[in-house]
Amino acid sequence: MSRARAPRPPRPPRQRASAHAGGGAAWLRYVPLAAFTLLYLAATALWRLPSWVALVYGVASVLCFAAYALDKAAAVRGRWRTPERTLLMLGLACGWPGAILAQQWLRHKSGKMAFRTLFWCTVAANVAAFTWLAHWQAA
Repeated sequence: MSRARAPRPPRPPRQRASAHAGGGAAWLRYVPLAAFTLLYLAATALWRLPSWVALVYGVASVLCFAAYALDKAAAVRGRWRTPERTLLMLGLACGWPGAILAQQWLRHKSGKMAFRTLFWCTVAANVAAFTWLAHWQAA
């Protein structure tokens, strides 16, 4: 004879283990943006960087943020996703400030360590290229 089981109480929603869980200093997530802003201002003062460079970073950041938002919406709906390679290339092409904001505000692509490692490599490559090109154009 089998005993009937009592129904289980519903489980509380699981929290992902990510940079968002556990609190911490939220402002630290924005340090790379502040550091790049200071680098941009220094490059502008030292090497007379043209103002259109800021426009390029601004437009690329908006486009990159939009790509992350569309990918997040597709993930939620179970639809076709934007390839990670595309997101990384948009970040490399001056859109990484928008990607950082999307990762924080939309909580998208912020917990996958392999993606984040590649993302930060593209940020480093972009900042290195920015610094070299800014210095080169001043010469």
